[in-house]
Amino acid sequence: MSFGFRSVKLLGAVAAVVVAAVVTAPGAEARPDVVAFRGDYAPGTIVVKTNERKLYLVVEPGQAVRYPVGVGKAGKRWEGITKIDGKYRNPAWAPPADVKRDNPSIPDVIPGGTPENPMGVAAMTLAGGEYAIHGTNRPNSVGGFVSYGCIRMLNDDISDLYQRVPVGTQVVVTR
Repeated sequence: MSFGFRSVKLLGAVAAVVVAAVVTAPGAEARPDVVAFRGDYAPGTIVVKTNERKLYLVVEPGQAVRYPVGVGKAGKRWEGITKIDGKYRNPAWAPPADVKRDNPSIPDVIPGGTPENPMGVAAMTLAGGEYAIHGTNRPNSVGGFVSYGCIRMLNDDISDLYQRVPVGTQVVVTR
């Protein structure tokens, strides 16, 4: 998979693309569900089904933990296989060039832990680009096509997933 982006590390966190004109989706509730899951994925694999706007953590054959997510808006969606290459609590965020171009008034860096920071309470960066699975400061956006390619989760959900998976976890994103 080729993202066509370069990774940017800043203040101990990696930038991720998240700020977008928010498409309001029905508010999702933080509450991961254990569900039946079909697919030939090893336990520990994260599977993001973009069209469903759901993230699944396979816990055993035929079973997964399911979380609601926000995904890439039109023109920003992608699919492929990658791995988690970093985990960060309260990461700082530097908007990538395309976000800055679309939103020139955004500061060059938003400190971690501040209400304006779109990364939420945690981020897990993905190898090969500027994408991440992360929390959000806009919980009503979870469940929509809203990001510049990142996988957006409720803060309680990213905290739950963060503690369940290590760096190196395989991530499969499907349409």
